[in-house]
Amino acid sequence: MDKKILIIGYVWPEPSTTAAGGRMLQLIHFFLEQGYQVTFSSTAAESEYSYDLTGIGVSKKPILLNHSSFDIFLKDLNPAIVLFDRFLTEEQFGWRVVQNNPNAVRILDTEDLHSLRHCRQLAYKKSLPFTTQNWLGQDLTKREMASIYRCDLSFIISLHEIDLLAKTLKIDDSLLLHLPMMYDVIDEEQRNNWLDFNQKKDFVCIGNGKHAPNIDAVQTLKKEIWPMIRSVLTTANLFIYGAYMPESIKQLNSPKQGFHIMGHADNANEVVSKARLNLAPLNFGAGIKGKLLNGMLSGTPSITTDIGAEGICANLPWNGLIANDPDTFAKAAILLYQNKDKWSKAQQNGIDIINNYYNKAVLQQILLDKIGQINKDLAAHRSHNFIGAMLLHHTQASTKFMSKWIEEKNSRPQ
Repeated sequence: MDKKILIIGYVWPEPSTTAAGGRMLQLIHFFLEQGYQVTFSSTAAESEYSYDLTGIGVSKKPILLNHSSFDIFLKDLNPAIVLFDRFLTEEQFGWRVVQNNPNAVRILDTEDLHSLRHCRQLAYKKSLPFTTQNWLGQDLTKREMASIYRCDLSFIISLHEIDLLAKTLKIDDSLLLHLPMMYDVIDEEQRNNWLDFNQKKDFVCIGNGKHAPNIDAVQTLKKEIWPMIRSVLTTANLFIYGAYMPESIKQLNSPKQGFHIMGHADNANEVVSKARLNLAPLNFGAGIKGKLLNGMLSGTPSITTDIGAEGICANLPWNGLIANDPDTFAKAAILLYQNKDKWSKAQQNGIDIINNYYNKAVLQQILLDKIGQINKDLAAHRSHNFIGAMLLHHTQASTKFMSKWIEEKNSRPQ
């Protein structure tokens, strides 16, 4: 097999600002370690936070949307694998891959189920309960599920989401792979380097300002939760970190009240490791939350909601406490902040979660075996996915001709 992989990124990876960027970098390193020639492409512009991919041996190729230059590039590269970063890139470029490089294994990295996050956000804004039935009725859900079916394999990071796809939608196991974030196990040496309970102080909340659940969480902290915590822990501080914070969030900065909007953190793990507690009052969202896993990796327990903890672990106790309303959340934060024994137990729970569910060596072997299994007989693998073949025949055709119409329109003089 010619070991070339093309990754089509929704954005250029920013591991210092988003969990999605860190996740993509993990995948890139995996393929590099397996001897693949990695090419990363995106229609997006790079930012000051974009990772130096060329520094680790990755080729970069900006690409255009709705433009036949991608077809030429794809034919010349002739990758064995094409990895779509989120379903939107598969919608945009999937039909071109099928047309120009049909023997390439098509993999979708969902990051999270966008339709699930979107539907939950709509329900939250309308103060309505989220229902699976409502999610199934959304157009975005149909688009995302069609993308999964059109691919040979989809990476699902959340235990909850893979359960939803397999049990509710009956998507065949051969098309799905539970592949969460991948970390080295936390050993005794690493644990001994952590600050202890008395050395850690204050609270931290971290999250990219472009992500709606994070903005809502900061607003919830400021308006409802932090005043209750501060009334008891009168000298405690809460530090909010995250790139791309909108002006409305920056204006919440109030050092006198111990509420600090800090902006981008050059080293997120460092700021999380110094805090005694990690706060994440997430009212909606999907996937798994990198901010909470970073806390576990830094020995910092968390207070979060059911949404925040969802899909991270199955039967193991949580790395802290879970609370779903502001009053209970504040009381949980105060309790864990002051109780060393409960805090230490929560920290150990985090170690157990990382070592049982996010073991890099185990997950990479599973991924390697899955890719090998599909490559062994790609035709046979695809023959079991009739829905995917049907969608390629119909919906891909509509996507294809819409793209060609846009390309033709753009080529005409204005």
